Amino acid sequence: MKLVVGMTGASGALATKLLLEKSQWPVTLVASKMGRVVYEQEAGPFAELEALAAEVWKDADLTATIASGSVPTVGMVVMPCSANTLGKIASGIADSLVTRAAHCQLKEGRRVVLCIREAPWTLLNARNAANIAAAGGTIMPMSPPYYMAKGRDPDTVSIREMLGYYVDHVLSLFGQAAPRTWEDIR
Repeated sequence: MKLVVGMTGASGALATKLLLEKSQWPVTLVASKMGRVVYEQEAGPFAELEALAAEVWKDADLTATIASGSVPTVGMVVMPCSANTLGKIASGIADSLVTRAAHCQLKEGRRVVLCIREAPWTLLNARNAANIAAAGGTIMPMSPPYYMAKGRDPDTVSIREMLGYYVDHVLSLFGQAAPRTWEDIR
């Protein structure tokens, strides 16, 4: 079973790389055009991210295996998830592979986690998030668990480390044990 990872054009692309590195499942990756652009601006060549995936699909390829609910998966993470993608998924618009794959996961009752990277939110964003939750999805804003750095000098905690803690939490939603939790540091 593979974990589907969709990547859209919002900031926070390094988290996607960490997710692929940490996932206990092989990853099927699909990125929007702007997801690729933002990744290259923030984290490096997109080819390096593709090399970490077990399978890579183009966002325009609606013939991909993940465009069908009949193909079993662990579920799907959209990270980072733009407000545009949130709105499309919440409205049932499946005009790209990212949105179609999310729709398939939801209709099959599989876990879908949208890692929203947008702030502040509009009322439309909140309503779209509520629609996703009502459909069985999970909204998880890209807000790192700052408490994981408890007792440490803030100047020594890196963005990579904080995003790594966030990614551990996302993967735990699918059943992967996090290396450290609040219980370990409290």
